[in-house]
Amino acid sequence: MFYAGLLLDYLKNYMKTRLTYRADFWIEVLSDLMFNGLNLFFILIVFQHTALIGEWNEHEILFIYGYFMVPYGIFSTFFNLWGFTERYIVKGELDRILTRPAYNLIQLMLENMDPSSSFSALTGFIIMVYSWTHLGFSLTWYDPFVLVLLVAGSMMIYGGIYILFTSLSLFSDSPTGILPFLWNLQNYGRYPMTIYNKLLGFMLTWVLPFGFVGFYPAAFFLDRENWGDFALLTPLVGLGFLTFAIIIWNFGIKRYRGAGS
Repeated sequence: MFYAGLLLDYLKNYMKTRLTYRADFWIEVLSDLMFNGLNLFFILIVFQHTALIGEWNEHEILFIYGYFMVPYGIFSTFFNLWGFTERYIVKGELDRILTRPAYNLIQLMLENMDPSSSFSALTGFIIMVYSWTHLGFSLTWYDPFVLVLLVAGSMMIYGGIYILFTSLSLFSDSPTGILPFLWNLQNYGRYPMTIYNKLLGFMLTWVLPFGFVGFYPAAFFLDRENWGDFALLTPLVGLGFLTFAIIIWNFGIKRYRGAGS
């Protein structure tokens, strides 16, 4: 209840701030939608020149891309840690966070919430529904529950990876510059892992498991016979990676000695 209250308070403050400059809020939403629209446009252009990518057709690729957007949109709403090093390490704002009673990582998440990113998740869900109607698959009674479970697992994978590499800043005062690389690498997850070579596929499955933020969970619905069981590993991989990342984060926090004078 304590953290639920904090979440509501931060949401209220966010809305008060953003509604003061409503045009900025809607411009931000529009820019996110336009960016996702360009990615969608690229996929559609590719399929003007080929019927398949690997063994996957246009609507299957669209479904994978739509799924990819759902956990990423929700993740971006709550795990906005892009400016962590500059703001919290270099400028010393982490010292302020550590003097408060709430868990430091949750405070950071709440301070940097970006609810406008949730529109990307909504857009992704619409793309999933659109492509599903063209694929002609039927739904079972448990599919919506499995979808929620898989999305939660994908969000934990996003959170685990970004928390892990953000925590590197706790061991060094200089920016690592690795987050933009991760952002580019995660986009491989919106395409089937079967189109990549074995080394890249292995890395995207077990080293930096971005395959579980798009392709594998989406494949549960597209090709359940071949990928269904493997896709159900998504929550386990997410939980394991997030747990490991939080352990490293907590170790870094204990090592942190403050911004100094």
